[in-house]
Amino acid sequence: MKTSTLLKFIPVTFILMLMSTVTFAQLNQSNLLDGRILNDQQYNKAIHIMAMLLIGFGFLMVFVRKYGRSALTATFLLVSTSLPIYYLIRSKGVTGMVETQIQLLILAEFAAASLLITAGAVLGRLKMPQYILLAILFVPFYMFNEWIVLNGGLGLIPAGAVVDTGGSIAIHAFGAIFGLGVALTMTTKQEFEKTIETDATSDRYSMLGSMILWVFWPSFCAALVAPEQVPHTVVNVIMALCGSTLATYISSVGLRKKMSIADIANAALAGGVAIGSTCALASHTMAIVIGIMAGGISTLGFAVIQSYQQKWMKLIDTCGVTNLHGIPGLFGGLVALPIVHGINMPGHLAGIGITILVAFTTGIITGKVLPLLGRKEEAYDDADEFLEAAED
Repeated sequence: MKTSTLLKFIPVTFILMLMSTVTFAQLNQSNLLDGRILNDQQYNKAIHIMAMLLIGFGFLMVFVRKYGRSALTATFLLVSTSLPIYYLIRSKGVTGMVETQIQLLILAEFAAASLLITAGAVLGRLKMPQYILLAILFVPFYMFNEWIVLNGGLGLIPAGAVVDTGGSIAIHAFGAIFGLGVALTMTTKQEFEKTIETDATSDRYSMLGSMILWVFWPSFCAALVAPEQVPHTVVNVIMALCGSTLATYISSVGLRKKMSIADIANAALAGGVAIGSTCALASHTMAIVIGIMAGGISTLGFAVIQSYQQKWMKLIDTCGVTNLHGIPGLFGGLVALPIVHGINMPGHLAGIGITILVAFTTGIITGKVLPLLGRKEEAYDDADEFLEAAED
């Protein structure tokens, strides 16, 4: 399929989707006032999450020196493609009804976050039309896994058996493992030989993105919890992030003898990833412990495991999503087993296993489709797609 043909097809797809009728379950009149208050609270969190998606993720991924324009543009395209696809499909009740439009928007933002994690694995090695195609393929696969694991789809797991309030499993682990599947089928020998260059400016912008994600992460985890659980959830997330940040510094210096900005910008966020499953249920002390453990594990991944992973799996994980989202996400899911009283252990473990299987399998399929649009001429470089870069 030619790129020009795909680009003509994409707008037609959106037009057909927009022609569909959107339906929602309505709030009871007796709860209308409470519903309006809840809508306002969730609206605020939805905007916080949007800042995470566009500014947080966007700037976190500009660490590649010659790929800043592309990283930010790709973030724009991925979010702008995935949000309406998820929203319109889910609004038809295909994978279950959602009470309000704001709640549906938040769920769509969760899907976009998982997609951006996936994109991080192959960042710098896709052309812009391929990022759009990645979003089109990713969202239905993500929704399929979400339906099975969280909503009891196909009857494989009882609805509610998997404890994953903040998405450690269904958002973070899924996105990272999906990205590994894509990278496994797309990494070329030339890309292995290409150095991913950074400089002081790109590292500073990456740290800005990391700090924005850090600030708004409590809203991400608390977006859909019951109002009475919001304060406890918010404090838990902050405690976990503090723990992972401190553990990252200590681990980075211990493993490398000096700090690495890549560790600080990424592994410091691992506490937010790992606390996701139990953010509304863990004690504050346990939240700190989870954050410390996640930060240490993530830093070990960046400092030691990543180089072995590339040789063993024959792939390049550009942003190290395995170490920030994959391993901490699975760790957070497993931590729920001893923490959550009365947890359905077989169902929860089945949810983790299904997520790994679906993510990796569909990631490989996606990685086979994306090259149909060709290959990027120069990896990690803006010049082949941006006029301004060509003039630098």
